[in-house]
Amino acid sequence: MGTAVRKTISHPPELAKEAEEVARTEGITLSAVIQGALRLSRATRKKNDLRGLQRHWSRVAKAKGIVTEKDLERYLKK
Repeated sequence: MGTAVRKTISHPPELAKEAEEVARTEGITLSAVIQGALRLSRATRKKNDLRGLQRHWSRVAKAKGIVTEKDLERYLKK
């Protein structure tokens, strides 16, 4: 992992209790629980960004009459 940066965070007591319980149950550190949650959050954001891009370009393609791979090939040959 390289170097670590030490930070102090604040959150509601019930969230702290839940995070500590997850750490105990899974046999990992509280830091690892937070890192996992942040990684999952980042992955979810990236996935949502990708879906947004897919929706956008799908609409653009449909507006140009590109619905199938053959349509795309025909369009690209122009």
